Amino acid sequence: MQETIQSSRVAQRINWRDLGIILSFHILLIPAIFYFSWVNLAIMLVGNWIVGSLGVGLGYHRLLTHKSFTAPKWLEYVLTIFGTMALQNEPYKWVATHRIHHQHTETDKDPHSTRPGFWWAHMFWIFSGTAQDHADATFEKYVPDLLKDKGQVLIARFFYLPIIVSAILLFLIGGWGAVLWGVVVRVVFGWHSTWFVNSLSHLFGKRRFATADDSTNNWFVALLTFGEGWHNNHHAQPASARHGLKWYEFDLNWITIKLFEKIGWAERIRLYDAKKTHSALKQAAESA
Repeated sequence: MQETIQSSRVAQRINWRDLGIILSFHILLIPAIFYFSWVNLAIMLVGNWIVGSLGVGLGYHRLLTHKSFTAPKWLEYVLTIFGTMALQNEPYKWVATHRIHHQHTETDKDPHSTRPGFWWAHMFWIFSGTAQDHADATFEKYVPDLLKDKGQVLIARFFYLPIIVSAILLFLIGGWGAVLWGVVVRVVFGWHSTWFVNSLSHLFGKRRFATADDSTNNWFVALLTFGEGWHNNHHAQPASARHGLKWYEFDLNWITIKLFEKIGWAERIRLYDAKKTHSALKQAAESA
């Protein structure tokens, strides 16, 4: 069955655009090595927090995809713009793919199931078939909220503009070294960190909840992604704004949401409900 799924997916068309972008950025890591400095490393790390935590973790994932909390429109748009600089596709495409993943986890309809293997879940799924370029009808089904939002439509239309502007600013600040580390190294590091959630966090780690998928809690991925690696917790109750449920499960994205709440930037925060999770898991087990 695994070989059948994998061969059928590989047989689909290759997404040359995404393949070309990803290969180009990985090749540009070579000259970046010669521009290493502690300042450039700091630029990369700060940029990775802004884009990976605020943009992808909070913006794309917990706010737009799962609506784990509500935020003022200006903040939603700022977080979304940060997310575009991860170069993980337009916001509505990212959200649609992730919603499909949750609805069809570990099945033929899961865009990045681990069943065909680690590398398929990690990155090969991006190069084959529709990847995140779904049919219009699929987008209308899974992201009608974003397609109707004029601000989100505008951000998607000018998807590449924020990272171009950031590259120009970095060049003015620190030359080509700042660009290579603040854009290229940051983007590649962010890619693999996010992809590890799809791959490692469905293959290696501990399972607190007996979900109907292979999701795990992986501390290594959690550290790389500011809390997104507590993936079994997340799959047990996707709408929860908090992924790290124990004191030792460090979840910076959750801490940021709480900070936003204190200053009035986050409301209607959805929290983990043990009874709700138990009921859902019991129902899933009975229907299996």
